[in-house]
Amino acid sequence: MTGPATRPRALVTGASEGIGYAIARELAAAGYAVTGAARGEERLRAVIDALGPGHSALVADLATEDGRKRVVQAVQRTPFDVLVNNAGTATEGPFADVPLDSAAAMLDLNCHAVVTLAHAFLAGARPGDALVNVSSTLAFAPMPHLSVYSATKAFVTSFSESLWHEQKARGVYVMGFCPGMTATRSQPHQNNDVPAGLVQTPEQVAAAALSALRRRAQPTVISGTKNALFAAAARTLPRRMVLRLLAAEPKAPVSGDTSR
Repeated sequence: MTGPATRPRALVTGASEGIGYAIARELAAAGYAVTGAARGEERLRAVIDALGPGHSALVADLATEDGRKRVVQAVQRTPFDVLVNNAGTATEGPFADVPLDSAAAMLDLNCHAVVTLAHAFLAGARPGDALVNVSSTLAFAPMPHLSVYSATKAFVTSFSESLWHEQKARGVYVMGFCPGMTATRSQPHQNNDVPAGLVQTPEQVAAAALSALRRRAQPTVISGTKNALFAAAARTLPRRMVLRLLAAEPKAPVSGDTSR
C-alpha cells in the first residue's frame, strides 16, 4: 500500500464517537482510507483530522431520508471495500411512555438505514468486499424499557445472518457484530450496579470487530467471552425468566453503540 490510490477504502457510519470512532481508527491503522459518516459536522471533522491524511468526512443524518440518500450516493460513487453500518440510537423507558417520534427514529436509524445502505453496497460489491452490521447482545434478549431498541437489534442480527448466507457464494463477507455494554460518551456506565468486568471499552470492541473481519469465519460475532456467555444463557433460559432478570436490572445501560 504505497499511496492513497492503492489503499482499500472503508465507510463507517456513526464514526464521530464511541465504537464507530474506534473502528475507524482500527481501519485507518490497518491501512484503509476511511470515510466517516455522522450527523455532527464539527465533531466528525475533528475525528477525521485525527486519523491523519487520506481520510474524509461525510456529514449526514441517517435517520432522515436526505441523509440516507447522501450516503447511498457516496456508496454508489466509490468502490468501498468495507462498509460498517454502526450508527444507531436508543431511547429508554416503558414503550407506551416513549414518544412515538423517538420510537420511529430508532426504526429509521437502526433498521431502515442499515437496510438501505446494505442494499446499495451489496448491489456493487466485489469478491473480497465485506459488510459489517453492528448489532448488540440485546439482539438475543428482549429488554423491558428498551423494547424497540432490542427489537431493532434482533432485526439487524437476523438480517445479517441471512445476508451472510446469500453473499458467501459471491465471495462477499457479511457479519452481524454484537457488542455488549460499552463505555462510550453516550453510555458512561457510571452506575455502580454494573460490574466493571461486564463493560468493554470502544477500543476493545473495535479490536474484536477487526479481528473477526480478518478471519471472516462466522455470520454473527459476539464481542468478548462474557458477552458470548450472556447471549448463550439468554437463548437457553426460559423466555419469561430472561425477561424477569432483565427487568430487574436497575437502570441497565444500553448494549452496543448509540452513535449517530
